[in-house]
Amino acid sequence: MNDSSWGAPQTGYWGPPDQGAAQGHVRGPVQGAVPAGPAYDARDAQQTRPMPIVSDVSADGGNQDDGRGAARLSGPLFPDESTSAPASGAPRNPEPMHDAPQPAPAPQKKSAGRDLGAAIGVGVGLGAVIIASLFVYKAVFVGVIAVAVVVGLWELTKRLDERKGIRAPLVPLAIGGAAMVVAGYVRGVEGAWVAMALTALAVLVWRMTEPPEGYLKDVTAGVFAAFYVPFLATFVAMMLTAEDGPWRVLTFLLLTVVSDTGAYAVGWRFGRHKLAPRISPGKTREGLLGAVTFAMAVGALCMQFLVDGGSWWQGLLLGLAVAASATLGDLGESMIKRDLGIKDMGTLLPGHGGIMDRLDSLLPTAPVVWLLLVAFVGSS
Repeated sequence: MNDSSWGAPQTGYWGPPDQGAAQGHVRGPVQGAVPAGPAYDARDAQQTRPMPIVSDVSADGGNQDDGRGAARLSGPLFPDESTSAPASGAPRNPEPMHDAPQPAPAPQKKSAGRDLGAAIGVGVGLGAVIIASLFVYKAVFVGVIAVAVVVGLWELTKRLDERKGIRAPLVPLAIGGAAMVVAGYVRGVEGAWVAMALTALAVLVWRMTEPPEGYLKDVTAGVFAAFYVPFLATFVAMMLTAEDGPWRVLTFLLLTVVSDTGAYAVGWRFGRHKLAPRISPGKTREGLLGAVTFAMAVGALCMQFLVDGGSWWQGLLLGLAVAASATLGDLGESMIKRDLGIKDMGTLLPGHGGIMDRLDSLLPTAPVVWLLLVAFVGSS
């Protein structure tokens, strides 16, 4: 190494530290010492180090010593003592080490949250059953509605009992719910209301056969279940009574499914702003916009080509109303499930949950579609 890299040539060697060195003083040149440079011999080279003595500085800016009162030698040729075993009795003061850079975590892909293969398969199967019964024989489709109502009531009352200890009587609800759907199909709105009143009365009487403790909450839940599931489903049966009833029901089903699908697809891909985070964290405003757009487009087509006497602009309004009611219905059941502390109402349909998890958007949408269709094209 060229000595010029370290500054001016040294005129002496630095001797071993003595008592003064322990106090921070450095010995000066020794008389008669061999000058430092390329000409000094090997013996003196072992005792001569033409390097400045620099005391290490700790992380907090203070000087570190080696426990013997002498400053440590440091520099490019003096490896840090912390890398080797410390001397006996000397504390080990390792220099601060910088952590090795960690690789950035791989971005996580968005997950659909359900088994899409099973969900699609079940959806196609249900659609085939509904279409076949809807266009082959109307009474068969009324039976499909009644079965869905009974299963939905069973899921709801079971969950209420499991999670809240609320024992809404299932037997009068199931019988009254099925009768309600048939009465709506046969006798219209009047038949639906009469069946609803009789079902509520049957719930009150049935519950009297058990102890009075919890009577009020049980019958209240029973009346709520009767209105929420079979009464709202009755409006689907009432759509079917018109001459073009199957096409009206198909329009209702298509708009609701398209609204849910549009909200799901757009929200999953572009959703950034939460719609109701305290109720359903997965729903976004972008998803709602997708629901409205998809439902209005399909509504215009359905009213123009499927419903007798319908017009495309009526379909736009119908699609907007369906998107709003379907979203509110979904949020309403989400409130129920959050109160119960559950994710799904049941496990009957793989990839979907239970029957009630599929009826959540359909039930509140049914009276909205029925009412608008009657206003636009009449009830017959």
